Amino acid sequence: MLGTMLENVRNTCPLVHNITNYVTVNDCANILLACGGSPIMADDQAEAAEITSICGGLNINIGTLNSQTIPSMFLAGKQANALHHPVVLDPVGAGASKLRTETAWKLLEEIRFACIRGNISEIKTLASGSGTTKGVDADAADKVTEENLDDVVAFVKEFAGKTGAVIAITGAIDIVADSEKAYCIRNGHPMMSRITGTGCQLSAMTAAFLTANPTQPLEAAAAAVCAMGYAGEIAHARLSELDGNASYRNYIIDAICNMTPEQLEKGAKYEVR
Repeated sequence: MLGTMLENVRNTCPLVHNITNYVTVNDCANILLACGGSPIMADDQAEAAEITSICGGLNINIGTLNSQTIPSMFLAGKQANALHHPVVLDPVGAGASKLRTETAWKLLEEIRFACIRGNISEIKTLASGSGTTKGVDADAADKVTEENLDDVVAFVKEFAGKTGAVIAITGAIDIVADSEKAYCIRNGHPMMSRITGTGCQLSAMTAAFLTANPTQPLEAAAAAVCAMGYAGEIAHARLSELDGNASYRNYIIDAICNMTPEQLEKGAKYEVR
């Protein structure tokens, strides 16, 4: 099933509009190319809606939002909604500042999202205002563990029901859920936290998977999360003693580029709750 999601991306080459942050924009473009999609980046108000109209999906990432790009996010998001194109929200650092938090909440109020992907602290902030972020990283107090997994799954399903979106929480254990079904995913490697942008890349890739699989948003998002985590495992196994986090970042993109649907199907580690 999850391998089919990747196969559909390869076959359809979805064009994804990204309004994303300048720290990871190049990596987001490359991961989209690697998975079989096609990226376009446009964040000026004068063209945001127009560019969205020629794309199949939209990825909104608030990592380096500012007074110029915030209006573009709303223009693009509303245009995508009007065209019934999937929109992904990556609420980077929600809870770290008033601007980020209030912008994320307003985006949720005015735009219909197919998927919201973030760490547990960011998602808790969106849901209840109680998440505690450490910069743009999840706080240890919010960590998902085997002991609290059932409670977190219930929370994610409830939030998915309220928003109508698939919710994807990534961390040591990833959870991807709608209001009724949750994938608990155990792919990935701890070294992924030592490079900037794996979450941003995943959000961009998720938009491509959703666009290529419009009738199966939950499975599409789960496949994207599994693929990214599995790529982290493959990339780590490839590291030599001379390689560091810069090589690791590139090896992750290589792993996505070379991943086959059959490999993803075999390498995905998940349970359904």
